Amino acid sequence: MPRRHRSHSTEFKRQVVAEFQGGETLHALGRRHDLSRNLIRVWIEKAEAGALDEDVAAAEPMAEFGKWNTVFKRFRRWVKADAFYLMFKVLSDNGDFEYVMVDGTIVKVHRHGQGTKGGLRARPSGALAAV
Repeated sequence: MPRRHRSHSTEFKRQVVAEFQGGETLHALGRRHDLSRNLIRVWIEKAEAGALDEDVAAAEPMAEFGKWNTVFKRFRRWVKADAFYLMFKVLSDNGDFEYVMVDGTIVKVHRHGQGTKGGLRARPSGALAAV
């Protein structure tokens, strides 16, 4: 039966690292705590680099927004209410473009996904354009 994904507290990680630094072997630690030796090695490397607290720091902004599903539902409501369209319209109506930035990320299509059997057909994208 596959193991369930578990999360461990920073205090527990520090305890395991301290036990290793106290002279206990990876094998013994892994058996006693039911942990992978590779996972313990990662914790040791992070502790030696001083980056063990970065996991906690990375989780803090996520807690600020709440559950991922709540964020997704809010985003969908905004999309359905044309909130992003209205924001774009207000920004594009502003005559001063000195400090306005629009993301220009390029997404490439896989080489097999460029066309279908029978050739390419031009279709309007329906994308908004700045006027």
